Formats: sequence, C-alpha cells, structure tokens
Amino acid sequence: MKRFWFLRAMKFAVMGLAVLALLSLITMYLWNWLVPTLFAGPTITYWQTLGLLILSRLLLGGLRPRGPFGHHHHHRVGHMRAGHGPFGWHMHNRHEWSRMTREERQKMREELRQRFRRHRRGYDPREPQGPEAEV
Repeated sequence: MKRFWFLRAMKFAVMGLAVLALLSLITMYLWNWLVPTLFAGPTITYWQTLGLLILSRLLLGGLRPRGPFGHHHHHRVGHMRAGHGPFGWHMHNRHEWSRMTREERQKMREELRQRFRRHRRGYDPREPQGPEAEV
C-alpha cells in the first residue's frame, strides 16, 4: 500500500512541476511579447519569469493553500458566517446558541423552518411573490 501512495505522490509532484514549467514558459513569452513594445521594458529569461511568479504568489497570495481542499474563507455576518449550507449561513459556534434567549432560539428555529420549506419547494428569492406575480 505504501508503495502505491509514494507513486501517486511522485506523479502528483511531476505533474505540478510540469504545470509550473508550462505556466512559466507562457508567462515569459507573453511578457517578452508585450512589455518591451508597450512599456519599453526589458525582456526576461525563463528563470526570471519563474522567480517573478513565485514572488507574486508570495506577495499577493501568501502561502495559504487554495482550492476545495485548502483554506476556506469565512465571511462573518453578526454571529453567523455567510456562504455555508443550503441557506447561505450557519452558526459560528455552539456558544452562540447557548447565549440566545429562549425567544431568540424559537425565532431562529422558525426562520430555519421557513427557509427550508422555501428551499424544498424550489423557491427562488429573485422571483416576485404574491398577487402581483400572477398577473
């Protein structure tokens, strides 16, 4: 089993290096085609291009992993995070629920029920609702 894992990791590493090499090559050709004519800038070599790509990643993107298996960004809205679950939010943590009064919890449950019912019926919030929608 370990042998297959090692081969898979090596395949992933080789593919990653191949993609990086191709991206560097494409970036170098685009730079050397556009920058000297548009801005009277210098032409650059392959290794300079690779260095610029790494530098731009460090300065602009940081070292955080990306994609579906990487770091997920959470946008907080009050005590909730936006953009999670079928209803667009979820509770920040269990302590928030315990801090709510009984009436606030009941209101939250009712709101969840209403959202769930609309979700199950295929409710589209962009469509007009009520009597004016049937005209």
